[in-house]
Amino acid sequence: MSLSIHPSVDRGPSKGADGFAGGTLRCHCSKRPVEVKVDSQVLFNHACGCTKCWKPEGAVFSVVGVVPRDKLTVWANGEKLKVVDDKAVIQRYACTACGTHLFGRIENKDHAFFGLDFIHTELSKDDGWEGPGFAAFVSSIIESGTPPSKMDEVRATLRAKGLEPFDALNPPLMDALATQTAKLKGTYREA
Repeated sequence: MSLSIHPSVDRGPSKGADGFAGGTLRCHCSKRPVEVKVDSQVLFNHACGCTKCWKPEGAVFSVVGVVPRDKLTVWANGEKLKVVDDKAVIQRYACTACGTHLFGRIENKDHAFFGLDFIHTELSKDDGWEGPGFAAFVSSIIESGTPPSKMDEVRATLRAKGLEPFDALNPPLMDALATQTAKLKGTYREA
C-alpha cells in the first residue's frame, strides 16, 4: 500500500514561521474563488481521520487547525458558501461550486471550542503556517475505506512523520472538552 496521509504530511510537517500573522485561504475554483482572510497563525493543527473533514483527492487524512473566530473574514465571493450539514457540531462552510471546505464554525456558545474556527491551511499560498503536530481520530479512517489490517502501518507512518496518533483529540484538547463539560455540570473544581 502506497500510503498518502496528506500532501503536507507526506513531505514532512512544516514548522511555522516566527511572527507569521496569517494569510488568505482560497477554494479550488479557477474563476471567482471564495477567499477567506485569516489574521492569525493556526493553532492545534493536526491530521484528522474523521469522515466529516474535507480532504484533498487521494489523501487519507485532512489537515485542520483552529484560529480565533474574530480573526477570520470571508473576503471574496462569500455568496458561494453554504453549510454542508446544519446539524453537525461544526458548521462546515463549503464552496457550492467546487465543494472545498473553507472553514468550520461552532455556534453552540456552551461548547469548549466556541469562538474558534476550523481551517485548512493547505488552501493558502502564504508560507509560514504551522504544520500539523499530531493526528486525531485515526481509527475513523476505517469508516472511509482503509482496511483495519493497515492501521499498524498508518500509525507507524504517522509516528515516522512526527505525528503522535490518537483515536480522539490530543490530551490538551480532550482536557479542554472535559473541563467545559464539568463546568456545565457544576462538577468543576480548581486544584
